[in-house]
Amino acid sequence: MPLYFCKKTMKFKYDVLVIGGGHAGCEAATAAANMGADTCLVTMDMNKIGQMSCNPAVGGIAKGQIVREIDALGGYMGLVTDATAIQFRMLNRSKGPAVWSPRAQCDRGKFIWEWRKRLDHTDHLDIFQDQADELLTENGKVLGVRTIWGICLYARTVIVTAGTFLNGLMHIGRRKVEGGRCAEPAVHHFTESITRHGIRSERMKTGTPVRIDRRSVHFDEMEPQPGETDYHQFSFFGPHRQLPQLPCWTCNTNEQVHEVLRSGLADSPLFNGQIQSTGPRYCPSIETKLVTFPDKHSHPLFLEPEGTDTNEMYLNGFSSSMPWEIQLEAIHRIPALRDAKIYRPGYAIEYDYFDPTQLKHSLESKVIDGLFFAGQVNGTTGYEEAGGQGTVAGINAALLCVGKAPFVMNRDESYIGVLIDDLTTKGVDEPYRMFTSRAEYRILLRQDDADARLTEQAYEIGIARRDRYEWWLQKKANINRITDFCNNTSVKPDVVNGLLEQLGTSPIKGAARITDLVARPQVNFKNLSAVVPALKGAIEASPNRQEEIAEAAEIKLKYKGYIDRERVFAEKMHRLEDIKIKGYFDYSRLHDLSTECRQKLERIQPETLAQASRIPGVSPSDINVLLVLMGR
Repeated sequence: MPLYFCKKTMKFKYDVLVIGGGHAGCEAATAAANMGADTCLVTMDMNKIGQMSCNPAVGGIAKGQIVREIDALGGYMGLVTDATAIQFRMLNRSKGPAVWSPRAQCDRGKFIWEWRKRLDHTDHLDIFQDQADELLTENGKVLGVRTIWGICLYARTVIVTAGTFLNGLMHIGRRKVEGGRCAEPAVHHFTESITRHGIRSERMKTGTPVRIDRRSVHFDEMEPQPGETDYHQFSFFGPHRQLPQLPCWTCNTNEQVHEVLRSGLADSPLFNGQIQSTGPRYCPSIETKLVTFPDKHSHPLFLEPEGTDTNEMYLNGFSSSMPWEIQLEAIHRIPALRDAKIYRPGYAIEYDYFDPTQLKHSLESKVIDGLFFAGQVNGTTGYEEAGGQGTVAGINAALLCVGKAPFVMNRDESYIGVLIDDLTTKGVDEPYRMFTSRAEYRILLRQDDADARLTEQAYEIGIARRDRYEWWLQKKANINRITDFCNNTSVKPDVVNGLLEQLGTSPIKGAARITDLVARPQVNFKNLSAVVPALKGAIEASPNRQEEIAEAAEIKLKYKGYIDRERVFAEKMHRLEDIKIKGYFDYSRLHDLSTECRQKLERIQPETLAQASRIPGVSPSDINVLLVLMGR
């Protein structure tokens, strides 16, 4: 008997196997494990779990809404962000609450270890440090993976969340180095072990900017950008920010900077033919900005801290793959950065992704049963988009293991639902980034009400814990108590007319309900409470997080008409969602449809008529044809 034989061996058989320890992988692994699935997270480096490969920030326009939805579903990105935030801001405050978006700068190192702590304290979850080399399948079903060390990890479901590592290739000037991230190896062979089954892969590109030593910066020649210190945060459930809050700093490029950058364009891999793949249009490199906007004499830059205990700073707006000498010389032409020392130059990276129209809305492959994809491997960009997909993939992998129906969110339920519907229905021709403009039901998908939309569903399917659910029930009761008070309480003219005139809005002639007063743009709970003590008392009756509850109640009252109107429209669209068409037609024979429509429907195979209506190339007249044929 070999000396290494042991009767008690480590078990390599799981319900859910997650490949990759990035933002999608962490959410997928914890979601599946919290639903009771026996789960294993496979990562190349346990010390870089949840690494913020680019900007050390979470949230932003529409992205912040996604993080709040992850939190409402029982995920961890919001909790980890609040625990490691060093600056917080609510973006779009000058606009309506439908597009308010939270954003936080985080401590990069503490973010990693906060995620590691969450994973280490999750029941039913193992972590294994290794690299997936081959996907194992049998008869069209996933079996697991074989690693580069020849270890076979078996599972009923596999979730691929490999980020930018699949055949990753980094570029700085004319130099190319294989890697999935700076100083980390690329993953070879794994893409090919997937595509041999008929799954299509393509290439995309992203990039990151130079990192600067704060000790070499002339901050007196930059504009400080402080954060906000009010009650807002990401998690509906967790504690408030604890770390010291730090400012960011702003400056601009100038013509001297642009002149230096133009001199290096011949050696830019983006413009000399070295990079052929598509990059993110909404996050262009500094050299792309020069070429795209030749008449602009300056571009804004944001110098952002990477943590409370480091001198490393991130130069947002200066993503580049130019030769490092060009990058450094250009930076030195910015007055505040004339003496800047850098930790490393910016670089571009190309990587494999898989066409997401090959996925069901559950994020399970249409080709291989039990195989799920989430994150940048689906053609998205951003930690938040990845985390949202990971949460859904983890939930659905766990549900599949117990034979339950998949969890799918509609477009009027969440930005995550919009994201996944866009990916699986429309596909991508550039890295997909979420914006509020992508959602047709923005007033229903606010950052303040993600828990109202999702937490009860999350509790029913088993991912949200009991304490999170009970907190939501308590919050809902307090919101309803405040709105009922406002609906049923009137105030007299002598009480509020002084305030109304001061605010520049017309006085009232008789008693008016608080609800009707709050509906005025100039009036809010804060200024009205100053003259109506009973309203202040109703708000302060909430046992905790009073300001958050009051904001939710105020928005519900102030925008009730808009909310109700959008809900009616969404319910009308649900009728098309209820018309199932998958497997009903042989599209190649429907010559009443346009050629493009037939080809798209045949390739994507939408589940419902509503999904078909959102496919580019499918016209309203094509949908009418299908409706007529369904009638037959």
